[in-house]
Order: sequence, then structure tokens, then C-alpha cells
Amino acid sequence: MRPSRRGRASAFRPRSPFEEASNSVDITKSEITVDLNANTRSVDISGWLKDDVIQPFLIDSTGLTGRFVKLGASVNGILTRHDLPPAVAALLGEFLALAVGLANALKYDGVFTLQTKGDGPVPIMVADVTHDGHVRGYAQIRGDTPDAADAANAPVPKLLGQGYLAYTVDFSTSSERYQGIVSLDGATLAEVIRHYFEQSAQFDAAVTLASGQDDAGLWRAAAIVVQHLPPEGGSGGVALDEGDWRRTNLLLSSATSVELLDPGLPPSDMLYRLFNEDGVRVFQPKPVSDVCRCSDERMLGALTALPEQEIEEVLSQGDVVMTCEFCNTTRTFSESDIRSAKSA
Repeated sequence: MRPSRRGRASAFRPRSPFEEASNSVDITKSEITVDLNANTRSVDISGWLKDDVIQPFLIDSTGLTGRFVKLGASVNGILTRHDLPPAVAALLGEFLALAVGLANALKYDGVFTLQTKGDGPVPIMVADVTHDGHVRGYAQIRGDTPDAADAANAPVPKLLGQGYLAYTVDFSTSSERYQGIVSLDGATLAEVIRHYFEQSAQFDAAVTLASGQDDAGLWRAAAIVVQHLPPEGGSGGVALDEGDWRRTNLLLSSATSVELLDPGLPPSDMLYRLFNEDGVRVFQPKPVSDVCRCSDERMLGALTALPEQEIEEVLSQGDVVMTCEFCNTTRTFSESDIRSAKSA
């Protein structure tokens, strides 16, 4: 096993690295090349997305695939929409980046939801990601929360408490649903999700997360998720030496929060710093957007789905005011709005 060094440079089916390999960019110190059906040519990636982006990549020497998620305006919009204590905002930022990274390691058409439920001052935290990169999230707070410095080293037990983390994949084309659950064992979200994959028979994953505010006070978040699909796991599975997997985890853990959150450091450059000795290949990046799926129709649908007696009780109190927990948008519905929707 080679020594680890970093370089510097200007219940579902996981995605196979080969599903995106038709248009890959090999990052080297001297040149950047793209392999299109065995035809190699130079390509300029300076115009590629550098923020609010999912950057897929492949480590050549091991065949490991991964995603680098870098969130700027999208996560800042979500976190500043709610009056969250700094410690909770920081944890929700990591949670959102983790959800995007996990969702895009999967092949699905629908909504991926990540949720925690615990007995701490943040009893519920939710993030969901659509297949086209629309993300939203919120945290429910009950009682007092510790300050950011106190929660920094162990945000899971101090904020979430004891409980579980669960994911759900809802497919838009069928009623099929995939689910997974793991207890909140670990001091950080990265430790909790590593614990889940240690128990998983489908594939292994290494994760590093970061969240924080920049000099202008804007929130940023990042996640790198590297996955290993074993040979028996299907198309794209690779045999991997245990030493190479340890080395990959070690390199990943060397990434600092400053590097991961730096808006001036493109994802491809960061990946080169980490994996240049092994050869790293990047693929067309995908955008991430702060988009909530709530609407008048959805909220009215929830109201009209109530039993008739409950609807009458609600209407007896006047107009109905509903606030979306995700985007904090408030909508007001009159009796005529509700009765018209009920009869439609």
C-alpha cells in the first residue's frame, strides 16, 4: 500500500461509476483530457459549475466512485429562512449536504428523504432531494439548545439525542418505496452514516462533511461521499484491497473544513488535492437548487383529506392559516377556498 499524500492544483441499486463514464475528464497537473468513446481530446472545464453543484468522480486506481457536493446560495437560503440557533443551522447544513450526496449515489426518479427523530432539543430534522437536484429541509426545535462551541464536537448527542436516522426513496413512476434506518450512534453525522454502511450488505461508503459561515456571514456546506460497490453487488462492482479502502478513508479525512467550504476552490481542484496520486476522473457536474415543492394545491389537498367533522371544526374558527415547515411560506385559505377544493 502506498503512503497517503495529497497534491495541490490550479434496498436500492447504487449508481455504477460506468453509468457516467462516457464523458469523463482526467485531471492531471499538465493537462485535462476527456475520453469520449475512446477518443481523447483536451477540454476546458473552467466554465463548469463550482458552487451549488454535485461533482461526480472516479478514482482510477481503485475504481471507487464518489460525489463532491458543494452548496452555497442553496443552503444559505434554506438556513436563513428560519431563525435557527447557530449550532442547529450548522448541523442542518451538514445534513442537507449529506442528503444530496447520498441521493446522488443512487439511481432513482422521485424523492429521496433523510430524516432524524430523537429525544434531544432538535427532535426532528428532515431533508429531501428530488432526482433533478431540488433540495429543501428544516429542523424542529424543542427547548434550549447548546451554543455552537459546546455542540461542535458532538452535535448528534447534544442536539438530536438518542433516536434514529432513516432514509426513504419514493419513486415518481410507481408506488414502490425503499427505506433504511440506523440508530443515532456516533458523535457526528458522518459517524452515524458510517455506522449505517458498516451494517449494509449492499455497499460501503466513506463520508466527510462540513458546514459553516463565510466572512460575509453566508452559510455554506459540503459533503464528499465515496462508495464501494463490491463485485457481487452488480454492474460496476469492483474488488478492492482492504488497504486501499483504508487509504481512501485516510485521504478523505485529511480534507479540512476550510478547503471543503472555500468558494474559490473548484471541486475538481479539491479532488485533485485529495486523489492525484491515484488518478481522479470527473464527470459532468449537476446543479443543486433551493426549491420547495409546496403549493396552494398541496396544502388544500391536505385540508380536504381530513374527515368532514374535522373540516367543519377547522372552518368554525375562521380562515385557515398554514405555514410550510420547509420554506416558511404562509398561505391563508377561506371557507370558500376549502369547499371549492373539496368539491372539485
